[in-house]
Amino acid sequence: MAIEKEEKRSLPPVGAWAPALALSWLVPGGGHLLLKRTGRGLLLMASISSMFVCGLMMRGAMFTPQSSDLLTTLINTGGFIGDLASGVLYLLTVWLGYSQPDVAGAVHDYGTKFLVTAGLLNILAMVDVFDIAVGRKD
Repeated sequence: MAIEKEEKRSLPPVGAWAPALALSWLVPGGGHLLLKRTGRGLLLMASISSMFVCGLMMRGAMFTPQSSDLLTTLINTGGFIGDLASGVLYLLTVWLGYSQPDVAGAVHDYGTKFLVTAGLLNILAMVDVFDIAVGRKD
């Protein structure tokens, strides 16, 4: 009984997928719009942007990388990567001076989680854009 091996496909040139991936990070949903997936792009743009704005309205804190004990370093670096993954939403927010301290309270805590989750959702959208751009997904 022979087991069929999947053919390994090589990646297309970087110029074929990098612009869509970069736009997908910078503008949530933008990579999908560039790849002519308008419905998916608009849905992602609306959901990621509204999640980020809700996090700001709940006065969630933005993470900054800090070095201390291992757990604090992991939490703050991971949170910072999640925030940064929101692209232009994060960049504009920081540029305009939003700096909410981390305060006790359920609403603030949920706001912080909303901000990070918006970035994580954008990372999933970037993976989807990459798969579409290289032809792994329709």
